[in-house]
Amino acid sequence: MNETNVKICGLQDVEVLKSINKLPIDYIGFVFAKSRRQVSPRTAASMIRILQHWERGSFPRSVGVFVNPDMDQLEDVMSHARLDVIQLHGQESPEFFRDVKERFDVEVFKVISVGAQYRTYGASAALEEYAGVIDALLLDTFEPHYGGGSGITFAWDKIPSYQRWTRKQGIPLFVAGGLDASNVEGLIRDYAPDGVDISSGVETNGTKDLNKIAAFVERVKLA
Repeated sequence: MNETNVKICGLQDVEVLKSINKLPIDYIGFVFAKSRRQVSPRTAASMIRILQHWERGSFPRSVGVFVNPDMDQLEDVMSHARLDVIQLHGQESPEFFRDVKERFDVEVFKVISVGAQYRTYGASAALEEYAGVIDALLLDTFEPHYGGGSGITFAWDKIPSYQRWTRKQGIPLFVAGGLDASNVEGLIRDYAPDGVDISSGVETNGTKDLNKIAAFVERVKLA
């Protein structure tokens, strides 16, 4: 069984990054969409420089989180902060994904919001439009205002239909939404996603908590 990738999202503080640079974290996410975790391109650039001096043998890949951006916004961010991955949470078209990949030479992750209030794609024709375009699929809990970061889990029994599609495409499936150190082992045991993505689950009073980050990463890597 392959090791599950860990993505810590919503980093805003250089000192937090410096304090977790010995942990086996695979992706660090920076939020550029409207959110209390939003960072400026210049702040993200300073944190990416920290990543490049990670104490482990390989440093985490940087991910920019956006909701329905236009190319001008992406150009502005990328001119300051050279991201490895652009993660899109909105209703961006397959053509937009292709344009982003070609223009910026990055990987692109598509986020599906899973919830009764939102159209569930599964392996439908709508998701098929993204076949051969996206580099990973990320499932998150439907959140009407910011596209994610709700801190609430979705119905995990919906995972297998998406997982069949990603395996057919040969791309990883990430799961987010309401994860923490107490439930992530069960998720990995029952559904074996390729990666897990966490933000609020490693925070205390809205601030990233070093002990919670360490505990979460440990649980994932031992699961």
